[in-house]
Amino acid sequence: MDAPHLKIASRTFRSRLIVGTGKYASFEIMKRAHEASGADMVTVAIRRVNLTDRTKESLLDYIDLKKITLLPNTAGCYTADEAVRTARLGREATGSDLVKLEVIGDEKTLYPDNEGLVAATKTLVKEGFVVMPYTNDDVVTAKRLRDAGAACVMPLGAPIGSGLGIQNFATMRLILEEIRDIPVIVDAGVGVPSDAAIAMEMGADGVLMNTAIAGSPDPVKMAEGMKLAVEAGRLAREAGRIPRKLYATASSPLEGVVR
Repeated sequence: MDAPHLKIASRTFRSRLIVGTGKYASFEIMKRAHEASGADMVTVAIRRVNLTDRTKESLLDYIDLKKITLLPNTAGCYTADEAVRTARLGREATGSDLVKLEVIGDEKTLYPDNEGLVAATKTLVKEGFVVMPYTNDDVVTAKRLRDAGAACVMPLGAPIGSGLGIQNFATMRLILEEIRDIPVIVDAGVGVPSDAAIAMEMGADGVLMNTAIAGSPDPVKMAEGMKLAVEAGRLAREAGRIPRKLYATASSPLEGVVR
């Protein structure tokens, strides 16, 4: 994928950074962080949206839906059936057919359940959803999700909220080499802007994060840092790095050197 903007199915996004809406100290700080991030797509857990009484304060009141696309997610779902039902609720609540699909297989690590993830993807694609599955950093699962009709794949860089950065470069590289016809978005594990820049330098089409920004002592400043890192990583990828060498090479020409 080498488009100037991030394209998910028929939608185009100017920013390649997708951010979350959880863990902020207040909705106002969340709003300011979103603005600083430059993101034009934010993900929101459907269970956090008040579906019964929209007269009460909601995080949706702090998201400019004229500028930002909502990406409902199925966080907290442990089976394919739960995720499918939650996705349907999300579409009903937001009017969006986008869904960040999560089917968790382990409570401690929050690693995805691959089998449930593929099954839910197949069902939701048939129902017309644009499915963006959060998955393990596993090339086989990534290929199965693509073949099931996913609009992109979102392999984890490290466990959710860990801030460890990309832990398995070899498998991430395999995914990036194999999945070329839909976007690959690194999701989870980013801790600092350099993690995001590395993901983009490796060839990712985008990065999704929440805790790294919301959990920072200064979420607004960190959001801006992440924005710049994603842009810098993308530019570096497009420009191309120099070959790695073991020994030094002089930067200045040697002509005229007095010996």
